Amino acid sequence: MSVPTQPIVYSFSDTSKLSDSLSDYILKAQRESIEKRGRFTVAISGGSLPKTLTALIGKSGVKWDKWHVFYADERVVPLDHEDSNHKLARDTLFSKVPVPSENLHPIDYALQDDLEELADAYEKELIREFAQRDAARFPVFDLVLLGVGPDGHTASLFPAHALLSEGDRWVAYVEDSPKPPPRRVTLTLPVINHAARVAFVATGEGKARILHDILDTPELGLPAARVRPAAPGHLVWFVDDAASVDVELAKSEFKL
Repeated sequence: MSVPTQPIVYSFSDTSKLSDSLSDYILKAQRESIEKRGRFTVAISGGSLPKTLTALIGKSGVKWDKWHVFYADERVVPLDHEDSNHKLARDTLFSKVPVPSENLHPIDYALQDDLEELADAYEKELIREFAQRDAARFPVFDLVLLGVGPDGHTASLFPAHALLSEGDRWVAYVEDSPKPPPRRVTLTLPVINHAARVAFVATGEGKARILHDILDTPELGLPAARVRPAAPGHLVWFVDDAASVDVELAKSEFKL
């Protein structure tokens, strides 16, 4: 059985330095992925994360035509609704860069009356991208980009929720999210933990206590602490000094 990788924590004095360094990290991941497979598969979450990715706009070397973008989780709302992660990512980033629209993979909101069918359809979207090429039990994303909530949730995986024990499905649905809106779909932990690289982004003093709980006391079992990609996967945290003030885990100097 593969040993889970240990997290590497990069802490920055301000969010601008964080964003620039994250874009350099993404660019390196993109370059290595395209050299190996000719494409770059990415899953992203919502919240403040898309804003952090705006350092990629106009950055030299980004091969947007090679990006294939999925959502680590999505709220079951129309794609033009203010709560939609797809709308947030599109408005903040993807409408400002030359990524082909067919390379963006939102949920099919037309299936919103049947959450199981909607989750199955999104899983089939993943199968089309991954299974025919890699023939693996779970998809292997080149990069999964995640945020973390003040309760330790990530994607739409919430503390003490039954989905934390899901071991087979690639995509699951949530009807009872403790954070509105209640209906969501999410990648499962096995999918996230099969990624080649997982990068968390967390900023601000409001995240200080939960980052300590996640990184210093992972035995608490918070959802974000359960993200531990199996070796040779990489797990990195891009945080600012305000968020990492209580973290006892040694921080690393960022370098590529």
